[in-house]
Amino acid sequence: MLREAATLLARPFEAGFATVAPAEANAELPPGVERYVCDHPFPTARNIAAAEAMRRFLQRPMADDTLIVLVSGGGSAHLTLPAEGLFLEDIAEATRQIQRSGATIRELNAVRKHCEQLKGGRLAAACAAGDIRAFILSDVIGDPLDVISSGPTAPDPTTYADALAVMQRRGLAAVLPRVVTHLERGVRGEVAETIKPGDAALAGVRNTIIANNAAAVEAVAAAAETLGFTVRSVRMGVEGEAAACAEQFIALARGTRDHGACAWILGGETTVTVGAEARGIGGPSQEFALAAAERMRGGPDAVLVAYSTDGRDGPTDAAGAIVTHQTWEAIRSSGIDPGMALREHNSNGALAAAGAVIPWALTGTNLNHVAALLTY
Repeated sequence: MLREAATLLARPFEAGFATVAPAEANAELPPGVERYVCDHPFPTARNIAAAEAMRRFLQRPMADDTLIVLVSGGGSAHLTLPAEGLFLEDIAEATRQIQRSGATIRELNAVRKHCEQLKGGRLAAACAAGDIRAFILSDVIGDPLDVISSGPTAPDPTTYADALAVMQRRGLAAVLPRVVTHLERGVRGEVAETIKPGDAALAGVRNTIIANNAAAVEAVAAAAETLGFTVRSVRMGVEGEAAACAEQFIALARGTRDHGACAWILGGETTVTVGAEARGIGGPSQEFALAAAERMRGGPDAVLVAYSTDGRDGPTDAAGAIVTHQTWEAIRSSGIDPGMALREHNSNGALAAAGAVIPWALTGTNLNHVAALLTY
């Protein structure tokens, strides 16, 4: 994004700041750009160091300057700066527990925005630049500006009460006592709220979505047609449990089965409620693929690909998986019970045993998850 911005501007940045994934530590950046390596999905000490450096960087622009902000998925983790009274371990554990509970990204980021210092419009509010232009890659269905990367440049309609309700609804109040205490203080008005719609602090901000999951899905559909497949269905904005969404997807394809080369394509933000039965590792795209493999077994010749567009699916070394109507039995032949693996959310181990995982490789973007079923 920085390289493209530099090309479009056709002149050097006066100053720049970038957070990058460890795999991009040596990536070429425009001259004059500070680089900070950060971790994802769970923040570490270097994420906090980057956020503190960003806060200092935001003091440099003056009222007659323009600040260009390039936002993509992963920003919530990269720019982690805990609120007063909270610590790195609080934010990391809150992120981990809320994700494991099966919460939506809206729920997770409502909590993040109210536990940190640069989210919920506060990044933009901390800068004196009179012109702030944010260009955003959306990794959230519906493109809500306040949710993408926890809305660093967008007004936040959620409140401390909303964030506290997430903790209670997901049964995490007793697990994260410091976080809950902080949110309760916010509810009582003892801690300042995030920046709300209409606040003058964001008067000079313009937010623009430049790509989203729909764009990724449309590109997959176009590629399928170019390869000679008849696209039978395109579904966007799919949300819910990954396994359940996979079952519905395969059922839809069977219900519209046609002869010849056909494609069914889906995009969205599926989740996995891990619970106490988890014994392995995985991610929503891999769980989707494993659940689909169960429904595809013994059926007609077909192949399904499910992947996370950023190139990393959950805390694994895979981007997703490619499965066929034979994958379920291939997993069983390896000595792994695929049904047990699905129940224990060990999709990565099961799919790896069948040689079905797509290796991890950062793509430089994050536009949620995509799946495509092809018959031939």
